[in-house]
Amino acid sequence: MSRPAHRPRTAPLRAALLAAALAAALLSACATAPGPMSSASSTATPVPTISGDAAVTTATEAFFAGFSDDWMRRQPSSSTASRYFDGDVQAALDRELTPQTAAFDDASVAMAREGLARLATFDRAAMAEATRVSAELMQWQLERIVEGARFSHLQYPLHQFGGANVGLPNLMTVVHPVASARDADSYLARLRLFAPRMGEAVAEARAQAARGVLPPRFILHATIDQMRNFVSTAPAGNPLVTTYAARLADVDAIDDARRAALVAEATAIVEGGVYPAWRDGIAALEAQLPMSTDDAGLWRFPDGDHAYAFRLRQFTSTDLTADDIHAIGLREVARIEGEMDAILRTLGRTDGTVKARVVQLHKDLAYSNDDAGRAEIMADIETMMRDAERRAEALFNIRPTSRVVARPYPEYRWASAAASYTAPPLDGSRPGVYQMPLRPDRLSRFGLRTLVYHETVPGHHFQVALAVENDALPKFRQTRALGGISAFSEGWALYAERLAVEEGWYEGDAEGLLGQLDAELFRARRLVVDTGLHAKRWTRQQAIDYGIPPSEVDRYVVIPGQATSYKIGQLEMIRLRDKARAALGNRYDPRAFHDRVLLTGTVPLTLLEHEVDAYIAGGG
Repeated sequence: MSRPAHRPRTAPLRAALLAAALAAALLSACATAPGPMSSASSTATPVPTISGDAAVTTATEAFFAGFSDDWMRRQPSSSTASRYFDGDVQAALDRELTPQTAAFDDASVAMAREGLARLATFDRAAMAEATRVSAELMQWQLERIVEGARFSHLQYPLHQFGGANVGLPNLMTVVHPVASARDADSYLARLRLFAPRMGEAVAEARAQAARGVLPPRFILHATIDQMRNFVSTAPAGNPLVTTYAARLADVDAIDDARRAALVAEATAIVEGGVYPAWRDGIAALEAQLPMSTDDAGLWRFPDGDHAYAFRLRQFTSTDLTADDIHAIGLREVARIEGEMDAILRTLGRTDGTVKARVVQLHKDLAYSNDDAGRAEIMADIETMMRDAERRAEALFNIRPTSRVVARPYPEYRWASAAASYTAPPLDGSRPGVYQMPLRPDRLSRFGLRTLVYHETVPGHHFQVALAVENDALPKFRQTRALGGISAFSEGWALYAERLAVEEGWYEGDAEGLLGQLDAELFRARRLVVDTGLHAKRWTRQQAIDYGIPPSEVDRYVVIPGQATSYKIGQLEMIRLRDKARAALGNRYDPRAFHDRVLLTGTVPLTLLEHEVDAYIAGGG
């Protein structure tokens, strides 16, 4: 397999992150729309002759475009999410759903291998710098797809957090456009495909069980409960119908009679196709219960240790081992709990453990668990987002043109869902969407500001939407066509949380500052718990006792390694920021640094350091 001409070493990064975890204790806890890029105008500028470098760069960029176009034609669900294509091509894809079969996955891996072979034919040394970065990124992503194929049999087709039973409804209720009569008809065409696509996922789940790969018993129960909840209402009350009906009301080109007919047809499809497919999935999972156990981690499978090591490399984009990450987590937990204890004492909360005092504070700041309380929290989220946008003006030269809006999850997802962000598409037809589960344990003002900063401004919305809007990036990077890089995206969101503290956004709000520290503590505990579950044979109850809510523990069980990306990414971004600040002295400008990081686009942490080094060498 080919290797890039330049690949920064990761061993120093491991040492740096371990050191950063210790050095973090010394950090103080309080320590206009973008326009097109322009250059000086000139009259009568001669057309340059294409040099060898320019020819290589042009050919490489053409390969990026062709390969990602071919990739996304096979991914209709993802194509809709990003509005990757225009006109009739996208309209046709909006009527399809990405297959849920092992054969489809195998074909994707074969395509990734072909892409790597093609990519190796281009001379990296002759490329423009930005193109070389994109080439290294594409290689990294395709290599992860190929390497991950060895462990794909350990990914559950149906689960409570992100299986087909979650992804298919989310595509329709959040992503699929309903702005025209054609969109409305495409919605129904897709809905008719739910039964065959869900059937594919159910068949894969049965085949997996036959090979002895079973989700833990508690995951089966959580998934079955969620799927039962999804089919518990009359079809006319299912989110697939109610969301469709609500959005049709805003389409002026559809009259009342046609609107009623469309809603009736959607109801019939849900009743005759969607619900039977879900019930078949429930039956398949119920049949697995007698064979399942409560063992949680990947360690229980043959080759599970290698599978987990791969997931850590994939999600952190480093060579850190499970032991390294576990140790970082333990040190960060101790540091953050010490800071929290000091602040809690200033509030007169002195009795009990930090955990017990925070639990009480969470209760004291709760919203009412009723429609009024849920409306109030969503209104407060809106206020916090707009306030963050005003505050961010001092820290960012370039901000997204896309808006971000907040919406609650549909109720059937409240029990398992975490707060999340969905990116706007390339065409700007939909804003960025922050979704919030409104189960009782999330109905609290405690930590709410920090969660808003993480998911929206200046967190995920700034990072993701700016990449979507950055026409200087190849399209595969704008749309994350080959997948995201969690250490960058989640690391940035956690960095944004810390940035709000350092810039005084919590001034006079000790409870808010405690909420930020508690969120950071949560991410530090994740390092301990994720590695504990998958490498150190922790039980689910051990993870819960360590301070992680049950629904979150279950998330780490079905997506091994992902939870480690947040804190590892944050520590590395803080280290790189401090490196730039120390090197540049009074030339350091946080706005320029943030612009450089965000306009680089999502990359592995090793490539990010290369870009920050170039920023320092250029004088900031």
